Amino acid sequence: MFKRLWKCVAAISEGSDKNRSDSEKEQDRNEDNMYIIVGLGNPESKYAGTRHNIGFSAITALADANGISVDGKKHKALIGKGVVGGQKVLLAMPQTYMNLSGESVRELVDYYKIDPAEQLIVIYDDIALPPGKLRIRPKGSAGGHNGIKNIIAHLGGQEFPRVRIGVGEKPKGWDLVDYVLGRFPKEEEPLMREALNQACKACEAIMNDGVEAAMNRFN
Repeated sequence: MFKRLWKCVAAISEGSDKNRSDSEKEQDRNEDNMYIIVGLGNPESKYAGTRHNIGFSAITALADANGISVDGKKHKALIGKGVVGGQKVLLAMPQTYMNLSGESVRELVDYYKIDPAEQLIVIYDDIALPPGKLRIRPKGSAGGHNGIKNIIAHLGGQEFPRVRIGVGEKPKGWDLVDYVLGRFPKEEEPLMREALNQACKACEAIMNDGVEAAMNRFN
């Protein structure tokens, strides 16, 4: 299921904006009231559908549900613009590998001149939550997640909304890397499909109703 969600992403090749005028580029970066929704993961197809790539799966689900093509390559990410829940958004999947996600996020924040505390949403996996459980927060520490740690370092602060998707605690005796880079068992797939659906709705709620209202509804 998650491989199918990822399928269109793996084949994307890098584009170019060399032929765009300076005025077009300036208009592109000055998007009033635009949100940037970032899903975290690793870029190679061998990581598609893994627990650590649930952020990418969420972006793909958002794109599919709202007719958005995530087929541009800028700011070290695959990106696509569209409308989600009546709000202008840019969907992004950093291609830096998880531990360097902040490089891409910082470029996106700077280029589009957004306030991370108000206009950035980051979606990622959380092994401290049961599979399929969502947890929304307006800010906070990395909690041991290296992708979030790198984003905090590059932004210089912890104040940006995030949607954590539970992937379950690693079984006793397992290596953590092997666990997060593993795929969901068949019995968990329906649960994770619903989690992706709820994550999409959570992003809409954050944009339209605010983080606190979204927390009350989805946490």
